[in-house]
Amino acid sequence: MPAFCLRILACVAVGFSTFTEVRGHEPAVLVAGDGQSWYKGNMHTHSHWSDGDDYLEAIAMWYRDQGYQFLVFTDHNVLAETEKWVKVAKTKGGRKAYDKLKEKFPNWVEERGEGDDLEVRLRQFVEVADRFNNPGEYLLVQGEEISDNHHGAPIHMNVHNILERIPPQGGRSVHETIENNVRAVQAQREATGQPMIVHLNHPNFGFAITAEDLLRVRGEKFFEVYNGHPSVHNHGDDEHPGTERIWDIVLAQRIGALGMPMMYGLAVDDGHSYHNIPSRASEPGRGWVVVLANELTPEALIESLEHGRFYASSGVKLKRIATDHDGLQVEVDAVPGETYTIEFVGTRSSTDLVGQPITGDDGEVRHVTHRYSDGIGEVLKKVEGTSARYDFEGDEYYVRARITSSALHPNPSDVGDHQQAWVQPSLGPAAPEEAEHVHD
Repeated sequence: MPAFCLRILACVAVGFSTFTEVRGHEPAVLVAGDGQSWYKGNMHTHSHWSDGDDYLEAIAMWYRDQGYQFLVFTDHNVLAETEKWVKVAKTKGGRKAYDKLKEKFPNWVEERGEGDDLEVRLRQFVEVADRFNNPGEYLLVQGEEISDNHHGAPIHMNVHNILERIPPQGGRSVHETIENNVRAVQAQREATGQPMIVHLNHPNFGFAITAEDLLRVRGEKFFEVYNGHPSVHNHGDDEHPGTERIWDIVLAQRIGALGMPMMYGLAVDDGHSYHNIPSRASEPGRGWVVVLANELTPEALIESLEHGRFYASSGVKLKRIATDHDGLQVEVDAVPGETYTIEFVGTRSSTDLVGQPITGDDGEVRHVTHRYSDGIGEVLKKVEGTSARYDFEGDEYYVRARITSSALHPNPSDVGDHQQAWVQPSLGPAAPEEAEHVHD
């Protein structure tokens, strides 16, 4: 067994954590300038290497040409690092993707055979990165979507800046499956010294993951509050809460009851379909993160993400985010003709944090997020305008902000969605002291 694998096994055995844990937003002003820049990126992308319908290089070109500064490829349980030939006729993109590839990259495509036997060599990540990476302008990052399950329930997690593929780890429960995969990522990061992070994907895909499954996971600090795939139920349904509600339950429990670190919310595409845009498929350009960092490198991006120096968006652009011990302030980079609603969302220390399990007709507890007080994730203040501030009143566990534009999303995952942005939570004055200094 390679030394690297032995180091991973040893690390998992002792159960350490290497991910940076910090207080939920130390006082800071997030604004471009003085060596800091905003970098827009997508952290969930699929290609012909798994179940996407286009080639790595074509996808990289699309995001670059749409004004993104970074992109993470996250194909299912595979890294684009081996020699792989595919029959054009049998790829999801078929002849359409092939013809577009030949047009965009006339002297790049390696092929063999003809007719129904025509094959193309899939370019590896390093080849595409060498062609597209442009210091300070555009960056491709290698990732993997670890696609696991528990009794058929899909449990998917994206790893960013990965070095070696991590196979699904499994577990005796949904919670344990998530935690085992997190530990495998931690182990690789520790063994290699390479900065990398992991995030939980689309918790409502198949309604596989409840707030209770997620809230006690050690080492997990990111999840998708918005996913652009039309089948992931961002808004939930009559029985299952939406992802924002899950976020608030997790935050309230981790901060108010468990003394655990913050959970940050990401927005992503989960792109699979790159032709016939717009349509009702899982397409690019629906959700992204905007990270404030001092340079466009994986290391700088990961450091900023781990410290909450970013916001998530499905269309709204922010100019400035200020956090201090007294409150939270947001300023929108407004688009002419649009109006904005800024809502400050949080949970107060007087709120009952105990949830009630849901039982079926047989009296058995169902695998559904418990029912909690409406005080968890209540709107504490609402402002119509392009700038707003929330001042702590003394009893908040945390406060986050949601900004909604009057403009509809041009290509939404759910019909009728407006363009939005989500500001990461800040610990409030009622947060227990251990929440400020906890290390997993």
